[in-house]
Amino acid sequence: MVIAFLLSFFLSFIPFSGNVINAATPTAVAPVSGLSFTQGVKKTVLENGLTVLTKEVHTAPVVSVQVWYKVGSRNEGKGESGISHQLEHLMFKGTKDRPVQFGRLFSALGSQFNAFTSYDETAYFGTVQQDKLQALLTLEADRMKNALIGAEQLASEKRVVISELQGYENSPSYRLNRAVMKAAFPNRAYGLSVGGTKADVEKFTVEQVRNYYQTYYSPDNATLVITGDFATEPVLKAVKESFGKLTKNQKSTVDSQERAVSQNSQPPTPNSKASTPIVLKEPGSAALLHVVYPLPDIKHPDVPAIDVMDAILTGGRSSRLYQALVESGLASSVDGSAAELIEPGWYEIEATAAPGQKLEKIAQVLQTSLSELQQKEVSAEELNRAKTILQASFVLGNQDISSQASQLGYNQTVAGDYKYIERYLAAIAKVTPEDVKRVAKTYLVPAKQTIGFFEPTQPDGQAGTSGSGSGRTVENFSPGQPVDPAELAKYLPPASSSTVSNQQPLPQQFSLANGLRVLLLPDRSLPTINISGQIDAGTEFDGNQKAGLALLTADNLMNGTQTKNALALAQTLENRGTSLEFSPSREGVSISGEGLSANLPVLVQTLADVLQNANFPDDQLELSRQRALTSLQVQLDDPSTLARRVFQQAIYPENHPFHSFSTEASLKSITRDDVLNFYRQHYRPDTTTLALVGDFDPVKVKDLFNQAFGKWQAEGKPPALNLPKVPLPKTSTRLNKVIPGKAEAVTYIGYNGISRKDPRFYAALVLNQILGGDTLSSRLGTEVRDRLGLTYGIYSGFAAGINPGPFLIEMQTAPTDAQKAIASTIALLKQLREQGITESELNTAKRSITNSYPVELANPSEVANIILNNAVLGLSPAEIREFPRRIQAVNMTQIQQVIKDLIQPENVVIVTAGPGDTASK
Repeated sequence: MVIAFLLSFFLSFIPFSGNVINAATPTAVAPVSGLSFTQGVKKTVLENGLTVLTKEVHTAPVVSVQVWYKVGSRNEGKGESGISHQLEHLMFKGTKDRPVQFGRLFSALGSQFNAFTSYDETAYFGTVQQDKLQALLTLEADRMKNALIGAEQLASEKRVVISELQGYENSPSYRLNRAVMKAAFPNRAYGLSVGGTKADVEKFTVEQVRNYYQTYYSPDNATLVITGDFATEPVLKAVKESFGKLTKNQKSTVDSQERAVSQNSQPPTPNSKASTPIVLKEPGSAALLHVVYPLPDIKHPDVPAIDVMDAILTGGRSSRLYQALVESGLASSVDGSAAELIEPGWYEIEATAAPGQKLEKIAQVLQTSLSELQQKEVSAEELNRAKTILQASFVLGNQDISSQASQLGYNQTVAGDYKYIERYLAAIAKVTPEDVKRVAKTYLVPAKQTIGFFEPTQPDGQAGTSGSGSGRTVENFSPGQPVDPAELAKYLPPASSSTVSNQQPLPQQFSLANGLRVLLLPDRSLPTINISGQIDAGTEFDGNQKAGLALLTADNLMNGTQTKNALALAQTLENRGTSLEFSPSREGVSISGEGLSANLPVLVQTLADVLQNANFPDDQLELSRQRALTSLQVQLDDPSTLARRVFQQAIYPENHPFHSFSTEASLKSITRDDVLNFYRQHYRPDTTTLALVGDFDPVKVKDLFNQAFGKWQAEGKPPALNLPKVPLPKTSTRLNKVIPGKAEAVTYIGYNGISRKDPRFYAALVLNQILGGDTLSSRLGTEVRDRLGLTYGIYSGFAAGINPGPFLIEMQTAPTDAQKAIASTIALLKQLREQGITESELNTAKRSITNSYPVELANPSEVANIILNNAVLGLSPAEIREFPRRIQAVNMTQIQQVIKDLIQPENVVIVTAGPGDTASK
């Protein structure tokens, strides 16, 4: 439900989670002997030039279909900035034979689908049950040549794209990145944002976009990737039947442009004024630094050494820049990445200043760290750690078939060969200390850098004024009739006749004598392990006066134990490419760990050490407090997080645990004794649940857990809360928060809802799928996004946990469109309340949910989360298997009751945050 504004390498069309590929080279190697990620791949080139990559992976009954077009923002000429991204949107508007929103077709198939535009490529991907493979092929072949690009489609999607671009403008880091990149590459397309400019987007004509489509969306400029549970030869036959009949375009633009690019393989000459900082003084929160250095293209032999260099500089807590900037208290975060693309790319470093710290000082320390790398060779230990981090991240990042398909598609499209990754991995293993020193000297040159500072004009991160209203809207919109799934079905390609009969295995469950619960689900398909866990130590125990206590406690777990300090803990994990993280939420602290299966003992032992022996050193506690204060500033400056905070506090009374949020005062009031007491009181074995999925022996793992956790003891009964019942608001309430300097508004609409164990939950989930479960196929998406073009993304959902959470609708709009979008949404809720849904809608929603569920089960880390959540919520271990049946059992009577109980358009809380002029006049 959270709109993710992706700010740097690409623009994701559908703003929710999906397997999205970074424009930087995938930087990792396969560290496990004999493990190859291109083994079994078959490459076929059709007569029309389409490259087809197939890879059978029979670990789950699902398949991923991806189409990668070799066109992105680098192909755009003057006045065309953003046209690749605009075309990506239009590719969902239907075809000549299927004049319907393709998102509805994908949703009906149960596909987890998405798309993105980047500098060098535009990609479309979907993952479905195996019997839907032919349907995906048919749809992708259809829109490769027959997309509807007319005046009506372009006009509506222009508004949506502009809403998306304006959303990015809300981010100071986006604005700084844009200024730095434009200065670094003033005469290259890479210097412009992938999404383009509002001025260019507004001027796009139908003929202009259609010509661009006809030029680049051609079989000979595309790669089709299919991975998963299928037989190669029959699938290739189906591909030839669907894609083979498409003709390649007759234009020579692609070939001529590639010839021009091939002559430009070296890094560009830097801007002569690059070393002078670009300074943006604008409304914002935290101070930011952004540095860019030119790099060669992806095929340059220095690329592996550059990526190892990046891992040494920014790869984890033990990295040089983290130690120099974050551990010193100068910065609250630092990150780096190398963009190695078809044309010469760049290396960038970003840092967020800690409260009260000067960007000039951060830049000075940064330069000192880079100079040390240039002058002295790295140690063998540091080099091996960097390589291992790259190695393990590559293996762990390819645990699901969608990611494997994306790796193949990226390498074939950008590097020109899907086998590129094997040469890259071999080269990573051969990088020497001399290589790292050499590339640092060659590319991290002060005279070649472009550096930018963002200096906020609101240093305290305080939001602006607020107002409230009755919520009575002037507009009286009449929504269009809901889309009839029966009408939609005639455009849906048939699924194959085969049935998916895979029986989902159930986790083994056992408890230690101290009450710690463990769930085990072996999966030998890859040499990886995934740990998901929860401790009942969430922010619900904070209270308003000490809001942030659960956060600071969780953030400090990895800052030292009785035997290891923070750096030693980090190196213990990072030396093996293993990760372990803790993140607090309302109802618990989430544990997330992953690594190669050989490192399971180290991961479990480290987890056990920090849960039992954390010592919370004063200096680290103070650093984490400063980072929390910086994060708070950023949250108060972000329309989405500020609106959610105000929305939550408007729904829940002050004495309710869901009302409390961190403030500057509450964070500063928390002492080390507060943290120690919270740790001792809430971190207990009998409030901890762990789920392990991956390559392991259950018998040995039980012994491992007993050895690591068996001595952990707790006294008395665990703390418990008795949450007060929260009634609906008596009337509709409207609140507005103004944040200076923002371009786009974010709105939340809703009220308190239900818990996960509420007997109405399954019916509510099906109803929500119809209402707003997907921004392209739902009623809200169809009306507010597709028909009216008022929002980039709109969603609804029931945040149902152990306790009732809010029912909410979230949308992003231009400030002048906020009121219209709100009025349209309320009208849709009234329509739903008064007219209900159709039997066809009910059946389609149930199929969509149940068809997409096997896709989630194909990802080991997702499975770990599912079995953990089921256990924490008090559900049966069999719920992972029974869930689809419970959805299918939902009937119309239950839906009608849920509408009556849970859809209350007259009692909503409406909160909008962003620039002014969003309230009703």
